[in-house]
Amino acid sequence: MRLHFTTPSGALVGNAASYLLVFFGGGLGASLRHLINVTCARCIGTAFPYGTFIINVTGSTVMGLIAGYLAFKGEASQHWRLFLMTGILGGYTTFSAFSLDAVLLYERGELGLAALYVLGSVVLSIAGLVAGLAIVRHLT
Repeated sequence: MRLHFTTPSGALVGNAASYLLVFFGGGLGASLRHLINVTCARCIGTAFPYGTFIINVTGSTVMGLIAGYLAFKGEASQHWRLFLMTGILGGYTTFSAFSLDAVLLYERGELGLAALYVLGSVVLSIAGLVAGLAIVRHLT
């Protein structure tokens, strides 16, 4: 069975309530991310980025649970989607959105695009970070 999860089509949600839901959800997600990062650093140490690793895996798992539920079992209002997926999970980790996008491309049979998206995102994101660091080092 293929995952048939679609995001709302093109129209921008323009009401203030939508932006507030994303704002508050994002704050909750970011606070949870910070809590996990601090807790992991204190309990496990900083030799490996355990916190970020745990956040990326759990965020992607929760995104899969929500997307799967919405696609196969039920519907949720746009406000709930914005609060949970864009807000909380977006504040917690954008890796969950990255994972969902990659799987949706794969599920649609777009294997080349999925591979390009995954490799391009990782390589270009790391290259962008290295470039940003180089620019700041050069300017200071």
